[in-house]
Amino acid sequence: MGKKSIIDLSLRMTQVSHSGTDFIDGDVLLSDRLNKDSMPTSPHRMTFILVALCTKGECTFTVDTQQLTIRKNDVVIISDRHIVDNFQSSDDADGLVMILSVNFFYEVVRNVSDVSMLFCFSRKHPVVSLTDNEVELFRSYFFMLKEKMRATDNKFRRDIVRTLILAMFYDLSNVIVRLQESESKKQTRADSIFTQFIRLVELNFRKERRVGWYAEQLCITPKYLSETVKNVSNRTPNEWIDSYVSLELRVLLKSTTKSIKEISDDMNFPNQSFLGKFFREHVGVSPSAYRKR
Repeated sequence: MGKKSIIDLSLRMTQVSHSGTDFIDGDVLLSDRLNKDSMPTSPHRMTFILVALCTKGECTFTVDTQQLTIRKNDVVIISDRHIVDNFQSSDDADGLVMILSVNFFYEVVRNVSDVSMLFCFSRKHPVVSLTDNEVELFRSYFFMLKEKMRATDNKFRRDIVRTLILAMFYDLSNVIVRLQESESKKQTRADSIFTQFIRLVELNFRKERRVGWYAEQLCITPKYLSETVKNVSNRTPNEWIDSYVSLELRVLLKSTTKSIKEISDDMNFPNQSFLGKFFREHVGVSPSAYRKR
């Protein structure tokens, strides 16, 4: 049998396959259908962020070849770049689906540490079981979002949706705190190192981007840190650091009036040219073009 090719799954492609959706074109999609007719059964690389709640039945699928199962009251969080395949569901399966473009996600996040806990945790634990109260809270957010997205005559529709999504992310992060507290006693050394590394990055990425420096703070070798972080998260320490830096740059360019030179100084780049090169490599456009867009 030949190897199946991997297709990049865009938000617009997903929009076509979901019936009964509400959306802000190209950026946000909400659907109250989660079944085999709306999800990919062949390998697709996510180019967006997906948050879905299973309300009944059962669904199975793979994320980066890892088999996952979601049942009633389970929420699944899958960020971009992951490969989803082999989606199957029971006949009665259903749920609520929220999809965000990466660009809109960066609009939502106003501080790089706002939702880092949520998405760091979800990379290792993409499926989380909610309590009945947490399910009701998620449903409240979801249907309020649908209502606000339908108000196309509201000049502040996008801002309202963005604010509601950020509030929902905070509440989901609180769920993560609950789970982490219950799992702290059985956390492995690798998990502990990864958690400490992420906390250090959150505090220091604006000034310090050397893997060796972080390894020194943790009293381990750079090689051991790199191997541990890669095994736990499927990303290297450099990729984590760069993702924090690029996210912060996006936030500063969109939500402040600081000049690019001022941002370069704040973020400890040698000069504006270095910042421009880094930003083009990680975002695909120049800082000035991104700000105008």
